[in-house]
Amino acid sequence: MTNAPLMPKATAVWLVENTSLTFDQIAEFCKLHPLEVKGIADGEVAAGIRGHDPITSGQLSREEIERGERDSKHHLKLLVSKVVVPEVKKTRGPRYTPLSRRQDRPNAILWLVRNHPELKDAQIMRLVGTTKATLKAIRERTHWNSAALTPMDPVTLGLCSQIDLDFEVNRAAKDRPAVMEDHGQTLVPAAVTTQREPATHEDVFGKSAPRVVEEEDNFDADRVFGRLKDADFGE
Repeated sequence: MTNAPLMPKATAVWLVENTSLTFDQIAEFCKLHPLEVKGIADGEVAAGIRGHDPITSGQLSREEIERGERDSKHHLKLLVSKVVVPEVKKTRGPRYTPLSRRQDRPNAILWLVRNHPELKDAQIMRLVGTTKATLKAIRERTHWNSAALTPMDPVTLGLCSQIDLDFEVNRAAKDRPAVMEDHGQTLVPAAVTTQREPATHEDVFGKSAPRVVEEEDNFDADRVFGRLKDADFGE
């Protein structure tokens, strides 16, 4: 069984975007699950991760990719690097960042703050080796170079590994409390919406319309019988 390439998820992103290899071929080469590779192609996984070219890094040859594109059953082979990189022992304390990479560290912090707000300060400090004061300044946009900062993936910058980033993100997701789903306002009961008050005269004819007075309201018996007395019935 061959080892996984450096930055396997970033390598998978590059292979999905730049080759016609199958999901199974990419998953096998990058040591990922085929559904995870499918999620990368659909934009549901590894959002914001910049693809890593395995050809320029000497992990995969162009001929090997073309061979895999012609034959979907071909198993990609990882090139053996001639340079042996000693394994770095993990030690407690802040991560050491090379001098050539320290200028990119604020950009990496900004990327983590925007793309992974669930990460705690201690996790970001552990990933990129920053200080709490610098992290706070970038969060509050009081950093001296805040206007010129550009979010950049710390994995592609070499400040941390994809495995470390995934570990911290998954760890933060487990610690996050469950959010109650907000269903918004509920419907008003039908008994309330269908209830209607009796219409008044103003509701029907408007306030300016003259009110019609029924004869029964002002019935004058004396005046009516007086008219009957004066009437001539042709006697």
